[in-house]
Amino acid sequence: MNRWSAALLALLALPSVLPAQEARTWPPARPVPNPVEVPRRFARAVERGTRTTTGQPGPRYWQQWANYRIRASVDPAAKTVTGSESIVYQNRSRDTLNMLVVQLELNIHRPEAARDEENEATGGVNLTRVAARGQPLAVAQQRGQPGYAVQGTNLVIRPGAPVLPGDSIRLELDWNFRIPQAGASGRMGYDADNLVFMAYWYPQMAVYDDVWGWHTDPFLGTAEFYMGYGNYEYTVDAPAGWVVMGTGTLANAEQALPAPVLARWRRAMQSDSTVHVLTAADFGAGKATTAGTNGRVSWTFRADSVRDVAFSVTRESLWDAARTPVGDRNGDGRPDYTTINAFYRQNAPAWRNAVRFEQQSITHHSRFTGVMYPYPHMTAVEGENIIGGGMEYPMMTLIGAYTGRSDTAVYSVISHELAHMWFPMVIGVDERRHGWMDEGTTNFNENEARNDFFRVAAPGAHREEQQQYLTFVRNGVDVREMTWTDYITPPLAGGFATYTKPATLLQTLRNLLGEATFTRGYQAYARGWAFKHPQPWDFFNAFNTAAGRDLGWFWSAWYDNAWTLDQAVQGVTSGDGGTTITIADRGNAPMPARLVITRQDGRTERREVPVETWLAGARTATVSLPAGGSPVVKVEIDPEMAFPDADRSNNVWTR
Repeated sequence: MNRWSAALLALLALPSVLPAQEARTWPPARPVPNPVEVPRRFARAVERGTRTTTGQPGPRYWQQWANYRIRASVDPAAKTVTGSESIVYQNRSRDTLNMLVVQLELNIHRPEAARDEENEATGGVNLTRVAARGQPLAVAQQRGQPGYAVQGTNLVIRPGAPVLPGDSIRLELDWNFRIPQAGASGRMGYDADNLVFMAYWYPQMAVYDDVWGWHTDPFLGTAEFYMGYGNYEYTVDAPAGWVVMGTGTLANAEQALPAPVLARWRRAMQSDSTVHVLTAADFGAGKATTAGTNGRVSWTFRADSVRDVAFSVTRESLWDAARTPVGDRNGDGRPDYTTINAFYRQNAPAWRNAVRFEQQSITHHSRFTGVMYPYPHMTAVEGENIIGGGMEYPMMTLIGAYTGRSDTAVYSVISHELAHMWFPMVIGVDERRHGWMDEGTTNFNENEARNDFFRVAAPGAHREEQQQYLTFVRNGVDVREMTWTDYITPPLAGGFATYTKPATLLQTLRNLLGEATFTRGYQAYARGWAFKHPQPWDFFNAFNTAAGRDLGWFWSAWYDNAWTLDQAVQGVTSGDGGTTITIADRGNAPMPARLVITRQDGRTERREVPVETWLAGARTATVSLPAGGSPVVKVEIDPEMAFPDADRSNNVWTR
């Protein structure tokens, strides 16, 4: 999601000051990074063989699975959704499950819910039937009894007989809710009586994983989501004239779309340039959709190996489409393609190039991550007045109109939301606890794609990200990355810790390791955890493996502590014995000190103070140059700005 730019702009307007720790008497005692603390439950997962210390899933890795069949009826006029579903939940763990946890995220809209002021009270999810193994369940009167209980945004079901390892259980639920206008903190809703976007709209199994077991963290509107994988078949019943697009393959396109529209869409699937599938002339029943039955049309979608499904219902959105290559799945030299869709209303002229932006983004992210885009389509939906920035769902994204904004801004938000198709859609990270694994990685991928699209030489957008990070730090804002996302304070720091800082740290890590080593680690991590659930320690271990050394000092300083970097040229002295350069490490984050030394005759040479010097507890180090040769006239630390030094005013010495 990308929704905190206004707060960032407010911070950027502040004068930059160094954090308080940098103003203290120097040198303070040198803190040395402790080893990264590995939770006991993660260590136990390694012992059991579901995880490894290499950063790859273990030979006994497992994850739960669910097969969903859902039918929902949308009433755009009344702003209601009524649905029923069947879930076959497979217990692939070695554990006996006495209870099951189902997520009801829209309960954030119940009157008594813990929620922020953005979330109106619409009543939440009204359950009218809950059944397990074909038997209706009642509300449990006492804790531990068979039945069900709604606990905030979770539904806890005790089916009577436990679900044994290797067994499965069928759950059946009927439900309805009133659609909030900008629901789930601006992630779904409706606008202008011509657009409905449905997300978090059905009861969904919570994650039960090999490290923590059931994840029952409530949805509070800030931190996002942790979802398990499954297969879906769902049908959306909507009025004729309202076009539905959602996660998965539209299985009954011939019954839902009139022949001319269907023909244009199929042509777009074979076209590298944009095809106008729906224009304003097509709006209305009988033109945009078939007549249906009794004035309503059913749309059936099937999606395999996805963590969620979302859909849009619109009657006055233009529809542009094309295709884009995602790689060569069969290795036969013939590219595989996915379909690109863009739905936007006439109030959003900035979307005129949306398909082109989507094409480049999906193709780039496939190549850069080393994981081909695996889905049949990617669809961007304009949702002005529901959302300001953007929000991601498998194969779908909802983005504001961006009226009056530049192509750079529109491209950036589209590329960002599409990068989420990898993190967290394919690489199923836990956004609820570790939002940096999702948003920070996505910001990093967006920056890489933006450089490519606008043909900006590296570091380009990465440098902009670094400058934003430094602005926060110089204004005293920093956060431990390992703080659970919902508990980061103040609110402004949440965006910094989730987006800017982790994206900057990935670029810093790349500059530390070198392009080849970083790419090897990054792509091994992405491929190894595709359609699985990595934890932070898997991420750390993947790069340790790629680097061939323990980078625990890096993870400890930058992720487990809120330390900053400040290296300085303390002095340069020359004499008969040569030249001595004294480097001071005034921050707490240890990093190699990379020097560029310039001679009077114009020649330059490089030296490096290794990180091991600082890890041994030193605050200063010397670099000695032999006597003779042209005098030294300049010494600069890290002129390429590879590392985010908080105070560059002391990085240069000149004669």
